Amino acid sequence: MAIRFNASERATLGVEWEMQLVDEGTRHLRQEAQQVLGELPELSETAANPPLRHELMQCTIEVVTGICETVQEAQADLSGTLKRVQEVTDRRSIGLVCAGTHPLDDWRDQTLSPVQRYGELIDQMQWLARRILTFGVHVHVGVSSQEKVIPIVNALSNYLPHFLALTASSPFWSGHDTGLASSRSIVFGALPTAGPAPRLPHWRAFEEYMDTLLRAGTISSIKEVWWDVRPHPDFGTVEIRMFDGIPTLREVGMAAALSQSLVRLFENQLDRGYSLPSPPSWVVKDNKWRATRYGLDAHVITDERGSTVPLRDDLYELVRELTPVAERLGCAAELDVVSEVLHNGASYERQRAIVEQGGTLNDVVDALSAEFRAGEPAAGAGHGQTESSRNRGPSHAGA
Repeated sequence: MAIRFNASERATLGVEWEMQLVDEGTRHLRQEAQQVLGELPELSETAANPPLRHELMQCTIEVVTGICETVQEAQADLSGTLKRVQEVTDRRSIGLVCAGTHPLDDWRDQTLSPVQRYGELIDQMQWLARRILTFGVHVHVGVSSQEKVIPIVNALSNYLPHFLALTASSPFWSGHDTGLASSRSIVFGALPTAGPAPRLPHWRAFEEYMDTLLRAGTISSIKEVWWDVRPHPDFGTVEIRMFDGIPTLREVGMAAALSQSLVRLFENQLDRGYSLPSPPSWVVKDNKWRATRYGLDAHVITDERGSTVPLRDDLYELVRELTPVAERLGCAAELDVVSEVLHNGASYERQRAIVEQGGTLNDVVDALSAEFRAGEPAAGAGHGQTESSRNRGPSHAGA
């Protein structure tokens, strides 16, 4: 089975941002995606790739950029669409919120979107799909040739904990603290074709693997392979799907800058004849779990002997390494938001800090709504939580 990859000449960007529709009075999810999209047909009914779309549940809308050259262009694209959406949601007393999960609501209370493929997914996956009351951000980065895609996917698997810990925003599930930084990672990762990508040697092996899954009836389309990082042949991109729901436009820019800079770095290294790192599957799986559980306080495995390093330290080093690439791409300022998150706290820390300081989950929803409207995280809101979580945590699975 031949799969054509529509190569991109440059490290172009595309971003998909899943938003919660939240009642401004009750703070619970509103099942009104169909009505909101119906009031914006010019955004939701355009032929090929509309900027406003349904997701699995009626409490969710997805905002999608066009093909962008820079992080700033992607942010402006998202902002323009969301401004139109807010004109509709404000009239309906609906707030827009993004986090990996809704802190309060239960998946059993949600309504399925009227989209055929979602109905088919529920029919096939049953409980696994019915409980996907989760929200994420996906970043596409253009890759210049088919031969580079699988080496880049393999290399990016080393950074799954970095992507997740920086954006982890789902400590709460159905009104309870899960003890995890990202419950979304567990809920969505339970799907049989989700999780880390298998370690494949080249594009031909990817084609053969997809052909095998299709022949076996495991999937009916390669779009049903929801790896944490996957090739997207139609778009000519590598798609990074590891990010939890991101509350603010500023942090979305950070995720886009990190993704674009890493892919550009790996392309440059391949062009110079270097081989890219390809960590063993057990290391990838273990590191993903560590970030899922401990977030930024994880210690990640760095080699096959089991050596570890604090993820916070590794992230500071990664920013230092990527800064020259980001400067050439024009996204150094957005990349440096990583340092702000490390200092002020990721969303899961900011949310927990509200509860630890005597607030309720309603207050958490209000804070997420306020952050979204401000476009940036509340300054210093999670720093105290960062310290408390570090002090009470174990030695991180033997790290």
